[in-house]
Amino acid sequence: MNTKHKGFITRSLHAQYPQKDAYNALHMPVYDGVAYEFESAEEIEAVFEGKKFAHAYSRTSNPTVEYFEKKMVAVTDAHAAIALSSGMAAISNVLMSLVEQGGNIVSSNHLFGHSYALLKQTLPSLGIEVRFADMTDLKDVEAKTDDRTRVYFFESITNPQLEIIDLEKLSALARSKKAVMVCDSTVTPPYVFNSKSCGVDVEVMSTTKFISGGAAAFGGVVLDNGTFDWELLPALQSWAGKFGKDALVGRIRKEIFRHLGGTMTAHTAHFMNLGLDIMALRVDRCVENCKKLATYFEANPKIVSYNYPGVERSLAFELANKQFKGKPGAIMTFDLESKEACYAFYNRLDTIRRATNLNDNKTLIIHPESTIYAEFSAEEKQEMGIGETMMRLSVGIEDVDDLINAFEEALK
Repeated sequence: MNTKHKGFITRSLHAQYPQKDAYNALHMPVYDGVAYEFESAEEIEAVFEGKKFAHAYSRTSNPTVEYFEKKMVAVTDAHAAIALSSGMAAISNVLMSLVEQGGNIVSSNHLFGHSYALLKQTLPSLGIEVRFADMTDLKDVEAKTDDRTRVYFFESITNPQLEIIDLEKLSALARSKKAVMVCDSTVTPPYVFNSKSCGVDVEVMSTTKFISGGAAAFGGVVLDNGTFDWELLPALQSWAGKFGKDALVGRIRKEIFRHLGGTMTAHTAHFMNLGLDIMALRVDRCVENCKKLATYFEANPKIVSYNYPGVERSLAFELANKQFKGKPGAIMTFDLESKEACYAFYNRLDTIRRATNLNDNKTLIIHPESTIYAEFSAEEKQEMGIGETMMRLSVGIEDVDDLINAFEEALK
């Protein structure tokens, strides 16, 4: 079945298997096997030399995982995909593959805490410089860019600041500087965000979130949109000579994640395959709940302020409509009058769960300043836009009246 021009859910449901299943199973089986036999010495040699693709050992590739990768390509129109064990594995593998020692990355300090720590602490220890800029200010980005800048790294919507970058403008700058546009799109799943059409070269995401089907398993994926000439990048020039357009996924699979470990398991891929099929339905419900909660927040005097890019009062509303079809994920933030008020509210909550994750089917809440960003100094938190009165809400698929009632009871 040719699904290229069909809708998102149809493309996911009917993505073709890499090979015909022996029993015509409608769901890709879970291949738990580790090793795979070859017909001849010549065939196994060709596979190990990278001249032919076949599964040899499940730490580097697996049939069930391969099918998940094929599904991600089918729903995104990416050139290639590679699945990994977590979103952080996806980010670290990509950045380590793209930037050599002495090269630099320009990024925002408005990032998920662990991503920020990777850029601030780990990569510099490997000889990779990271320069932090206001990614919404192209003059600042350009000022931080030089002839050793290899990557612009950013989030499609920053977590938890909910800031949106004009990707069309940033992409034009990146092209002029020969820098790779790498976007973490975890908050905006491919159902609402076509990264390729917005000028993104490489997309990374935590599939733990929307794709897994409600926090059923954790994983990550890298999508190469096929829009960057890898021969222009020092770290990939030799790989481009061997693998051409597949230089990035070739280096990740043949070197970085093969050597460091970061493999998605077959069982995890099975959850991802099932979750992807119904993701659009869950996203729509979550966004609908967010908009109804925004109406409630607007009318509640105990909510000092709130932010959700999907409502008109947000400064990012126009970009949210342009880049994410008016469905900018399911993360909201709100502020109460003090940290003490946040904790009192937090402790009285029912139905809404106190937990650190995004895009579970359940609605989750966390106080970022005291948890995800606890290891950072007060000055760093201020630079990252993390205040002590902020609460982050990941909105799920519950009946929205029950969520509103939970707020009413906890705010009394």
